[in-house]
Amino acid sequence: MQNKIVVLTCFLCCLFNQAQETKKDTPPKPIPEAKSFVTTHKGNFGGETLEYTATAKETFLTNKDGDSIATFWSVAYTKTNMGDVTKRPVTFVFNGGPGSASMWLHMGFFGPKIVQVDSDAKNDDGAAPYNLIHNEHGLLDITDLVFIDPVGTGYSRLVGKGEGKDFYGLKEDVDSFAQFIRKWVTENKRWFSPKYLAGESYGTTRAAALGKALEGSGQNMALNGMILISQALDYAGSTSVPNNITSFITYLPSMAATAWFHKKAGQDKSLQSFINESREYTYNSYISALHKGNLLSNEEKNAIAEKLAYFTGLNKTYILRSNLRILMGRFQKQLLLDKGLAIGRLDGRFMGNEEDKVSEKPHLGDAASYQISAAYTASINHYFASELNIEMTRPYITSGGGSNWRWRTVPDSQYWEPMPVNTAPDLGETMRRNTAMKVLVASGYYDLITPFFDAEYTFARNGIVGERVQMTYYEAGHMMYTHQPDLIQLSKDIREFITTN
Repeated sequence: MQNKIVVLTCFLCCLFNQAQETKKDTPPKPIPEAKSFVTTHKGNFGGETLEYTATAKETFLTNKDGDSIATFWSVAYTKTNMGDVTKRPVTFVFNGGPGSASMWLHMGFFGPKIVQVDSDAKNDDGAAPYNLIHNEHGLLDITDLVFIDPVGTGYSRLVGKGEGKDFYGLKEDVDSFAQFIRKWVTENKRWFSPKYLAGESYGTTRAAALGKALEGSGQNMALNGMILISQALDYAGSTSVPNNITSFITYLPSMAATAWFHKKAGQDKSLQSFINESREYTYNSYISALHKGNLLSNEEKNAIAEKLAYFTGLNKTYILRSNLRILMGRFQKQLLLDKGLAIGRLDGRFMGNEEDKVSEKPHLGDAASYQISAAYTASINHYFASELNIEMTRPYITSGGGSNWRWRTVPDSQYWEPMPVNTAPDLGETMRRNTAMKVLVASGYYDLITPFFDAEYTFARNGIVGERVQMTYYEAGHMMYTHQPDLIQLSKDIREFITTN
């Protein structure tokens, strides 16, 4: 028996060694020639007619040994004959996820051509054809634009010795963006140009950390500003889970705004006055009640439940059964329960007609996402092929690479206790070192994933220099630019932000 065990052990060891050798001998992925597509165009932006060049290309990223490990796909729009580049800003634009391509900001707001979806969120995008229009409110008259797709999205991909672990993580992702931006600035001779980052959702998480990263690596690059659309810097305020007290604080004013929109609450008040009332109640009463927990008397619980019903439009009995804590998924399902509709998460204006009327949360997914995604996906593929003359043999991936995201913020050798992600302190540090950097924070009142009150709550803390922060608000959701009046207002706000010293 002993001999059999020894033989079996030796056999298994041989198999393990063979497997290790096979893994070690796996050839690296091929390194194809980087593709580039350059076209010239003319358009009117901000009332100014100008000529511009669109450069869609792959850029190699390298490891510390200089080996190519990935290509970043980017589309840059630069003004032709711009003159003195030191006077011409450049804005680097990216979406979030993590694992989202820049398609949303590209085809929804910043790009020279954008797709139209229902501004009032009453109808979904249906099926093709869709309406691609010239973006007269685009910002090309005041800044060049560079849209960036992280690895695993768009046409960005691993090559050579590159592995997912090199890119699919908070720190790894930030490092790859820092490398790309430095490469682009160097290749295009733009070190003296004013530089801005524009991120949405997780893209703001990235931007806050990226500003700090760009100061390092022996290549200090100071930014002029950041445009944070639907900020998500401190995840404690944008993660609706049972025991996260912070989220109940930050979400209540957005619930109130959304209930007002659907005529379930606050109908005798204006939106602004109702929101202000919910802010005051949250800070002055609801926070202390949440922290008091089961120490509340029945009388206190009833009084709070009545007030929450007043703000949210939900049934008082349901609120009491929820222990005065309404999870966002449940709010989405309960608000229009009488109509059998579930509201959207990215934008509470949207509504979905679900078959299962009693599920705890929407089972079809987010109506604000599935009702516009097809239009955005079709528009970027159509636009790339028909106007930018891009010819690629692989599909443009709108989302990917984010399923096994590494949230650890320090090397494996260092102690790390898991906690909600928070890159707000990075932004605070960067603003204090770079006293010229300013920040614009754009929030939608009906954004039920990154609530506007969370932006206020976050930016009142974390060492952020409030004097250089501008908060703007819109009567729409996460992608406020899907609402035409807010697209126009957001464009005006960013235009003023960039052009005002």
